[in-house]
Amino acid sequence: MAILVLEDGRTFHGETYGAEGETYGEAVFNTGMTGYQETLTDPSYHRQVVVMTAPHIGNTGVNDEDQESRRIWVAGYVVRDPARRASNWRSRRSLDDELRSQGVVGISGIDTRALTRHLRERGAMRCGISTTETDPGALLARVLQQPEMKGADLAGEVSTMDSYVVPAVGEKRFTVAAVDLGIKGMTPALMAERGIEVHVLPSTATISDVMAVGTNGPDGVFFSNGPGDPATADVSTLQAVLERGIPYFGICFGNQLFGRALGFGTYKLTYGHRGINQPVMDRTTGKVEVTAHNHGFAVDAPLDTATETPYGSATVSHICLNDDVVEGLELRRDDRLVAFSVQYHPEAAAGPHDAAYLFDRFIDLMGAHA
Repeated sequence: MAILVLEDGRTFHGETYGAEGETYGEAVFNTGMTGYQETLTDPSYHRQVVVMTAPHIGNTGVNDEDQESRRIWVAGYVVRDPARRASNWRSRRSLDDELRSQGVVGISGIDTRALTRHLRERGAMRCGISTTETDPGALLARVLQQPEMKGADLAGEVSTMDSYVVPAVGEKRFTVAAVDLGIKGMTPALMAERGIEVHVLPSTATISDVMAVGTNGPDGVFFSNGPGDPATADVSTLQAVLERGIPYFGICFGNQLFGRALGFGTYKLTYGHRGINQPVMDRTTGKVEVTAHNHGFAVDAPLDTATETPYGSATVSHICLNDDVVEGLELRRDDRLVAFSVQYHPEAAAGPHDAAYLFDRFIDLMGAHA
């Protein structure tokens, strides 16, 4: 048996799923119907308890190819109906076994629809899952002692400690310095497929570290996705990149830091966007994309007016059609694009792939500045 207790006292009783023990984190819900392995290994979910809204999870098991990082990062996992048997030609083990082997405490057999509706109405909040505690009040007391996500500085906890290189596939076209704030493995892989040699740097990288990439500095700079509150991060390196006019592309946390570097604020969303079915409009083309999201914070920028910054004119390039949240930014200098970012995940493992063109846009940007 297991219990889940939210910080407002709402309690759910279910069965142990994964490891036994006790865990804490911010309870959030993910609306994806597939891609649970990519979700679990996405570093952006560090210190979060993920509630899957799709009722049946684990049916394809766990394979050795779809990992987005070196380990599972979620603090806890909540599902309604776990698969009794994994069935897929690539499956190597069950999801339950994988959670257990990595020490991830979960709970199954609860009404995830009721839990999701609660979080949507009341907002993401701290929670605890325990397979050892039977008293909800005692678990609640420990939940209330846990740190909140607002103000959490987490990028350094998931970033690589040492730089490494992902070589270009085929002929090398460009060299990019990628700052790892919680990067997913598919991101440098998609760049490499386009002829980019990717030098992945720790989250603490300085402008000197960035400029040391390549023969005469990098052709472009990339800031990745990652966990935590963007208000806690240092944006001086990114501002130095913008001062030099180096082509820049940011994803998720990299979008939020881009916004802060331009002088915009950030704020915490009530329950965030998490899943692979979020509609976003690219205002530069008018096209609507179905996109993958994982963010609980957003940039506070004006939707319909340009903002003059020390680095050029900044505009909102993408918006979420569900709630008008800023989903992308562009920076132009003398009407020439010099930097852009999106809040969502164009690498989109396990899909959708509507936004893969953004990597080509980065190629075009670097080519125009060559």
